[in-house]
Amino acid sequence: MRHRNTIVVLLACLPAAFGQSEPAKPAAPAAAAQTQPPEKPADKADIVVKVREVIVPVTVTDNQGKFVSDLEEKDFHILDEGRPQNISYFTRERGQPVVVGFLVDQSNTVKQNWKTYMEATTDLVLTLLPGDKKFSGYLIGYGNEAEVVVNTTHDSEKILTKLRKMKPGGGAALYDGIYKACTSRELVKGEPIEPRRVIVIVGDGHDNSSTHTLDQVLELAQKQLVTIYAIATTGYGFASEGDAVLKRLTEETGGRVEYPLQNVYKDVSGYLSTPSDEGNYVYKVGTGGYSAAIASSIFKSIANVAGEVTTQYIIRYTPDVGEAGADLAVRRIEVRVDLAGVTVRARKKYYPHDIQ
Repeated sequence: MRHRNTIVVLLACLPAAFGQSEPAKPAAPAAAAQTQPPEKPADKADIVVKVREVIVPVTVTDNQGKFVSDLEEKDFHILDEGRPQNISYFTRERGQPVVVGFLVDQSNTVKQNWKTYMEATTDLVLTLLPGDKKFSGYLIGYGNEAEVVVNTTHDSEKILTKLRKMKPGGGAALYDGIYKACTSRELVKGEPIEPRRVIVIVGDGHDNSSTHTLDQVLELAQKQLVTIYAIATTGYGFASEGDAVLKRLTEETGGRVEYPLQNVYKDVSGYLSTPSDEGNYVYKVGTGGYSAAIASSIFKSIANVAGEVTTQYIIRYTPDVGEAGADLAVRRIEVRVDLAGVTVRARKKYYPHDIQ
């Protein structure tokens, strides 16, 4: 029975392993918000009502890839296991607090354009960590092993200093890097609500050194409400198993992959009919024109990712799935928008039993 004067609404909270005083230990936190109720008079009994919220960051782009940033709550529809949900919270405010993990591939495969990618990553760090304390970030390098090079900080210079000293060489432990991002860094108060959690991978997606698997770290990222983006370092005309890895990591968490080296010449007329010894390139490999085209494409991809991270809609809802979906270990989410010709990106599922 509800007390007629006071009701305390507690949203599901993160496990104790995610306290703020020390780095988190391996555990899967709850996918819900936490609020601290005000103190009540000692002579009034509190009635506790648990409300479980699912949080869904959403990106909407038009058919040219440009962000659609003027939609209203009424334009969105959330389906949980195919069942329409009532939206309890909606915002489209720009510059929402985020904590960003910069995961940098240090394997041999990134040597060719290492300098350009590090310059672009520097620009990404400066863009996403502008000096405002509501924005935080950390740096993880992954070669033969994954390492938290810089723990969570508001200070971009701490990350840039270490970034300048990083060198490529060896294997790639990408999955261990994601695992460390989810378990081995200091947290910011309010995660994963404000700030939201984002990972940006700068690499080609291959992994030959991890102790964890793709399925393991993808599930962990989903449970922790992490949105993953990637700047693929795969060269023009090449494909690898890593492409499928990056696509799965990003699409299932609501992010996307940028392929700057795959589209360098897409707007240059006749490039396929201009052969050179190195292949069909409008700019000969090794020339200043080639280097400039590569750099321009990489920086454009960096700008696209930075823009998307800061232009997401945030939606919350309390699941109503009926008896048929109540016992499911994993539930599917679908986000629809009342607008033709747009692409909607959001995470595709969540784990209800991890909402405490």
